Amino acid sequence: MQKHTVASCLIIAFWATNLASAGDSEPSKLRPVATYSIVARDPITGQLGVAVQSHWFSVGSVVTWARAGVGAVATQSFVLVDYGPKGLALMDAGTPASEALAQLIAGDDGQAVRQVAMVDVNGQVATHTGERCIPAAGHYVGDNFSVQANLMLSDEVWPRMAAAYENSNGDLADRMLAALEAAQAVGGDIRGQQSAAILIVSGEKQDQPWKGVLMELRVEDHPAPVAELRRLIKVHRAYEHMNAGDLAVEHGDNEGALKEYGAAEALFPDNLEMKFWHAVALVNMGRVKGSYPLFRTIFAQDENWRTLLPRLVDSELMEQKDVDTILRKVR
Repeated sequence: MQKHTVASCLIIAFWATNLASAGDSEPSKLRPVATYSIVARDPITGQLGVAVQSHWFSVGSVVTWARAGVGAVATQSFVLVDYGPKGLALMDAGTPASEALAQLIAGDDGQAVRQVAMVDVNGQVATHTGERCIPAAGHYVGDNFSVQANLMLSDEVWPRMAAAYENSNGDLADRMLAALEAAQAVGGDIRGQQSAAILIVSGEKQDQPWKGVLMELRVEDHPAPVAELRRLIKVHRAYEHMNAGDLAVEHGDNEGALKEYGAAEALFPDNLEMKFWHAVALVNMGRVKGSYPLFRTIFAQDENWRTLLPRLVDSELMEQKDVDTILRKVR
């Protein structure tokens, strides 16, 4: 698939041989993921996040870790995945990020080829770049965040990431994405681009570790993964408006619902499903005539939505009389 596959296998074999006695560093857990990433805590909302890009398939499946009300971790270079779950477990138990990382580094004979960053719920940041990470490699620790990179085209990458994060506006996703884009603007990964990911969790601790996830998006294989990640974030926000609209309907706030549906469609104007459920909501609010333009646009582009409409009756999502009226009026 990639030109670096054979070389990567040789590198893995080399490090597997040299790290075979390293406790948790058995060869089966090594992942040579060279990349650039950011871990951060938003001091206003308390949200915690991690974002990453790499010329490696499915980088988000190994690098990005976070738990609501606990912290976020990026584990990269010759990845030992254990830093993710073990780091979160230590921080969950009240260990500050600096102590958690120090404990894990102390127990890793392969620390020279690791690059790891952690941020805890209090905004404390800890970062490690092993002396044998492939150049250009380094990190920068700022207020409530850290940026780190290895196997970069130049040592401009992480300073540019830090500056972009510190000087950008918007929410945590916007600012972390700005950092990734700044890295790519100065060359990024020397090998090119392939995958990217972003994971953001609430600053409020949850009963279950899988709760409190606010955004989790991955671009597994793409020629411009950071640009694709930006597109997916926009889609994600559109669906957040749809969910907020549905919730408003449940609470009887019709005007609030229509406002949210409109915001969703403004972000994703070509999405027929958003238009469809917006139209259904109008019908159920008693505004059947107001739904006609939406249904007309939808049916003209895809007749399957016309076929779907009567099926909503059995699920008690619409009344038969309204369906009959729409199918008769909208041609």
